[in-house]
Amino acid sequence: MERGQHWAILGPNGCGKTSLLKALTAYMTPTRGTIDLLGHRFGESDWRDLRTHIGLVTSAVHHLIPPGEPAIETVISGKYAQLDLWGRVSLADRRRARNILRAVAAAHLAEREWLLLSQGERQRILVGRALMARPRLLILDEPCAGLDPVAREHFLQFLDGLARRPGAATLVLVTHHLEELMPAFSHVLVMKAGRVVAAGPRKDVLTARLLGAVFGARARLARRGGRWQASFTAHQRHLF
Repeated sequence: MERGQHWAILGPNGCGKTSLLKALTAYMTPTRGTIDLLGHRFGESDWRDLRTHIGLVTSAVHHLIPPGEPAIETVISGKYAQLDLWGRVSLADRRRARNILRAVAAAHLAEREWLLLSQGERQRILVGRALMARPRLLILDEPCAGLDPVAREHFLQFLDGLARRPGAATLVLVTHHLEELMPAFSHVLVMKAGRVVAAGPRKDVLTARLLGAVFGARARLARRGGRWQASFTAHQRHLF
């Protein structure tokens, strides 16, 4: 990935998307090959320090956030890579957190407790939490899972705007759904059975033939307003 690019990772369940993310963030050690991230190589640099430059938005942390924690404290906790924030919070941190909440269209949620946030609101707060550390790379692991159609569209429009801001972190979006690739996502990596099938500019990678082979079904692609839509016809052996 180069500066100014934003990537999406596509592939069916079990293809290795989550394992790839774990390797990128040094929570899983690869059995072979090398990983170069932000100018550093895995095994030759302190990955604990490198993680502070990577924002990760994943629903896996939802249950780790105290139900009564106000949203602004959840955002502030991102600066310290700490869940269930404890200790005194500086006025500077609180000011920055409020600015971030405004940037993610969640200023009105600052004092609302985690328990009382909707799924879509929680995702925005987690993006804000990731931004608190000023990451150079922001990874979003299926951030739309569990959102209703309207909330999903609002969140995707927010991501598209976030990617277009001057000096924005490089975004990596992991998804199963082609329609979640907003126009700002310039590149795509497609996986199947633990391997990279194709990677490169979106216009070159996304073809009906490739997607049909990856998902094991006949595929049709359509493009509307800069966004792709895919429809699949399952082969008979895949029917219930």
